[in-house]
Amino acid sequence: MPDRSIPKDAAYQIISDELMLDGNPRLNLASFVTTWMEPECDKLIMEAINKNYVDMDEYPVTTELQNRCVNIIANLFNAPLGHGEEAVGVGTVGSSEAIMLAGLAFKRKWQNKRKTEGKPYDKPNIVTGANVQVCWEKFARYFEVELKEVKLREGYYVMDPVKAVEMVDENTICVAAILGSTYNGEFENVKLLNDLLLQKNKETGWDTPIHVDAASGGFIAPFLYPHLEWDFRLPLVKSINVSGHKYGLVYAGIGWVIWRAKQDLPEELIFHINYLGADQPTFTLNFSKGASQIIAQYYQLIRLGFEGYRNIMCNCAANAKALADGFVRTGRFNILSKEVGVPLVAFSLKDSSRHDEYEISDHLRRFGWIVPAYTMAPDAQHVTLLRVVVREDFNRSLAERLVRDIEKVLRELAALPSKIVTASLVESHPQLKEDKDIETVLDDILSCRSAAKEKKKFVSIEQKPNRIC
Repeated sequence: MPDRSIPKDAAYQIISDELMLDGNPRLNLASFVTTWMEPECDKLIMEAINKNYVDMDEYPVTTELQNRCVNIIANLFNAPLGHGEEAVGVGTVGSSEAIMLAGLAFKRKWQNKRKTEGKPYDKPNIVTGANVQVCWEKFARYFEVELKEVKLREGYYVMDPVKAVEMVDENTICVAAILGSTYNGEFENVKLLNDLLLQKNKETGWDTPIHVDAASGGFIAPFLYPHLEWDFRLPLVKSINVSGHKYGLVYAGIGWVIWRAKQDLPEELIFHINYLGADQPTFTLNFSKGASQIIAQYYQLIRLGFEGYRNIMCNCAANAKALADGFVRTGRFNILSKEVGVPLVAFSLKDSSRHDEYEISDHLRRFGWIVPAYTMAPDAQHVTLLRVVVREDFNRSLAERLVRDIEKVLRELAALPSKIVTASLVESHPQLKEDKDIETVLDDILSCRSAAKEKKKFVSIEQKPNRIC
């Protein structure tokens, strides 16, 4: 901390200048998180920026807006609510917290049942696909739950419901299905999982439930695929999480978890406090949090309505299709994403013997694009892919521009030495390991080799016998 204060405009300028070096959020195609909202919503966010959501007694209208959001989302997910019945759910800072809360509810309910039956309750497990987001691994480690992963295989990059059900045992607190894989956007087959698990529960006498991690797909499936059965229409689905800050179209910092019914959320996990002025039930991992994101979510739900969300999701899906078609036309890529799923394009090189996906990702940075390259989850980690997430603010002209820039990158890479030659040069020229601009040094080396070759030819000519007497 500096010893003395500085003028406010100087502090602003210092920080503003540094932030210029950040990437452009709208060109960050790695992220699912919303990067644009309407000015009217921005204004509402700023007006509520100083409200602490946890002060429910002081901000009762904000609390009411959260409850309305919970009910709207629960109805969107076909929760079996009676006339006038309130949905059970809570706003969180994102799907990570939502998953922690849902997981805790499953664990406590399983433990209570095991205690009643007089059986051991010290070795709970969860069955998931290896493609789950890291927050599931965090939950398992933090709350001492074994994570049993169904491994992927080439050509099948989501959890296999048959293998998942085979891994279920009496200690399984739930099976977690993903509606929109982080890796390729694909929806897992929750309907088949439900049917297979119903049969196993009937045979064994267990009552193993399902949680649906709909962080990415929860605001997509109801609008694009209304007949797809993945939500509370399936009897074993007891809770669902969704990220409001992804396709819920709100800036980062808002998620939701919805339970099927009150009995699916153990009462002992809910705390009641009164030191803020009134009795307040709370079930969160943190305490204070801003109210502005909840207000922004409510704005989007009433501003857009079902029609608006459907139009936006249809537009995203159409742009993703156009982008995939553009990549296919190059003749260089395989498309690994599915048409039914999150509007993104996951793709890999057909031939990566000379240059790979990481080089494409690196070269695209020069055009301003942030496109991640990564490997699939086990046991398909030998597959490397690139991923472009198509959000609301990614329009058709940007899609066409990205295709053109990738074509430029492919031409540039074709003119460069292959990665094998480059690796050999790095081994024989240690300075390459420290130089940030490897292409410049490679050009210097190749230029030096060319000059040496010309010098050798010149010397050989000079060494020829002079035929003049």
